[in-house]
Amino acid sequence: MKFGAALLGFACLTACTVGPDYHVPKEALALNPGAQMSFVNASDTSLSGEPLPDHWWRLYNDLRLESFVQEGLAANRDLGAAEQNLARAVYAVYEAKSAQLPQTELSGEVGISTPPLPRASGLPLSGVYSLGGSVSLPLDLAGGIRREVEVAKYNEQASLAVRDEVRTTVAAAITRNYIAACSANQTLASARRVLDIETQTLHATERLKSGGRATAFDVTRAHAAVDTSAAAIPPIISQRNAAVFALTALLGRLPVDYPRDVQECSTPPHLLAVVPVGDGQQLIRRRPDIREAERKLASATASIGVETATLYPSVSLGGSIGMSGPISAFSKQSQIAVSVGPLVTWTFPNIATARARIAEAGAGARAAEKNFDSVVLDALRDTEISLDAYVQEIQHNLSVHAARDSAADANDQAWRLFRYGRTDFLNVLSAQENLASAESALAASNTTLIDKQVSVFVALGGGWQEDSGSVSRSGNTSINQPATSDLASQ
Repeated sequence: MKFGAALLGFACLTACTVGPDYHVPKEALALNPGAQMSFVNASDTSLSGEPLPDHWWRLYNDLRLESFVQEGLAANRDLGAAEQNLARAVYAVYEAKSAQLPQTELSGEVGISTPPLPRASGLPLSGVYSLGGSVSLPLDLAGGIRREVEVAKYNEQASLAVRDEVRTTVAAAITRNYIAACSANQTLASARRVLDIETQTLHATERLKSGGRATAFDVTRAHAAVDTSAAAIPPIISQRNAAVFALTALLGRLPVDYPRDVQECSTPPHLLAVVPVGDGQQLIRRRPDIREAERKLASATASIGVETATLYPSVSLGGSIGMSGPISAFSKQSQIAVSVGPLVTWTFPNIATARARIAEAGAGARAAEKNFDSVVLDALRDTEISLDAYVQEIQHNLSVHAARDSAADANDQAWRLFRYGRTDFLNVLSAQENLASAESALAASNTTLIDKQVSVFVALGGGWQEDSGSVSRSGNTSINQPATSDLASQ
């Protein structure tokens, strides 16, 4: 009776979960008001403070792009590996939870019994057996198992964030290469247009030479311009094909199965509205790398409790039953033993090792906190850089577009003046060279502009959710939704 009362008192004293409970640190940069406000570049008219919608690539309203992204997300090998790493983390949660369940053990033994030495003459050897079974239920009075489950859950959520980051990377790479292929075709069309103009000039110059209004030197220079423009076409085709084959790999296809329709895509997709960017608070809650760092901080904090629990006794409630006797008299002359009661184990007095591990876990948590702050800073920096680069490229594109229009007008004017004898042929060639350069610059700027749009979406963290939300087996977070984070409640 006294032992039972003592055990009950001990349970009351230790029936808790040792170690610190996790909360986002109050001094974390993620909670700083300056980190959660609007972006510095968000005031530009090309950007919107509206939240980034799910499936950002759909802002381009391109059915072919949508099809490629969905195919890539289903077949990409890197994403498949990330999915399996997530599955492994889910099963690690099951393993941690199973430690809270009753543990059973069965045993059996058969042997030969010999008489006491010196052995009496004529006494035979006899077979004996023993059977037993036990069951035990850990009480987890110090909460070590519960902390282990927390660690596993937080690691699962970190793996989910990693999976989401791979998804964002795959979707962005597919979008980039699809747009690069279409943009290369657009550049190719522009180069061929310039080549056609210069070819027409060459033929006109040859006719003028026949009429005595142009020299052989003029024809040679016209030939040189045509050859130069023709030489620029194969590299453009090579760039397009490289983008097509890169897209093919991202889709999980063999090169022989490359999407042939992309080779005919003549116009890259364009946004139908300004880019929605949201604010810093939404970025911090959404970006996968921030979510991963925050979940790793939570896991490191829970690990302190795991190590602290080793300072306390491990108590289980259990029972066992066993029977033994000679095989010849199985179940007749058996000795049956039954025991029920608590089982207490403790590593005391080896406390130094446990305290060293607690200190080690604490240092790991502090390092994870610093890493969390670093990831937040990097995310905000990357986003501001991407937004600024996009805004500046818009201005650059407008200027390049105006320069191309001016070069086209100058080319027409130079040719008309030459036909009426008011300028020499060198000015015609110079105007055509300026037009070719302006066309090339505009095509490059158009490609860069869309690429920087994609960089903005990547910096913002993808901004997506799955269409359906199946719940992971651990019951902790949805496999198809962003990992649960304490940031969401701040």
